[in-house]
Amino acid sequence: MAEPNSMDVQYSTVPRLTELVTYAVESISLDFEHWEEEFVRGPSLYFVLVAGVRWGGYADPLGKYRWPVETCRIVEEDLDAFVEAARTVAFECDGAVVVSADRTIQERMVRIKSQGVLDRTDRDVEYADWMGTKHTSAAEISVHENVLAAVTLSEETGRLSIFADGGFDTYRRDELGRRWREGA
Repeated sequence: MAEPNSMDVQYSTVPRLTELVTYAVESISLDFEHWEEEFVRGPSLYFVLVAGVRWGGYADPLGKYRWPVETCRIVEEDLDAFVEAARTVAFECDGAVVVSADRTIQERMVRIKSQGVLDRTDRDVEYADWMGTKHTSAAEISVHENVLAAVTLSEETGRLSIFADGGFDTYRRDELGRRWREGA
């Protein structure tokens, strides 16, 4: 598949793109076998799926952290390469990975600005007592007009969460992969 250009862009549907990112995050959580060990940091991920490519209004570049575009630049182009790149980021980087609706992954990882996001919307945001900084940030940014969804992986528990429009679905590690195990 050729890299998309401005005249020939193939857009994923929001559910399809969210599903592919969720699959990668779920795979990384299930492959990590040391969640119960004391003093072990598990993989951590934070994806923000956006309608456009401009994120300056709600995010800042985060230092040296980069998505490995040499491994995977477009989500659907090679899912194995996408999971490999996500695994590298999960263990070596900090911040959010921005993925555009055209499936292109932005190289610069970002810090999501929480200040003022909720002031610009009348939508409510759901919170839960298990949420740390990353999850709270994902819940809050999910109401931004250009954000389609956010997907997180907790480094403490392996919990996968999907945020959209201020709400969330969350799955403990023992719930991951259930749809495949049950033949759904």
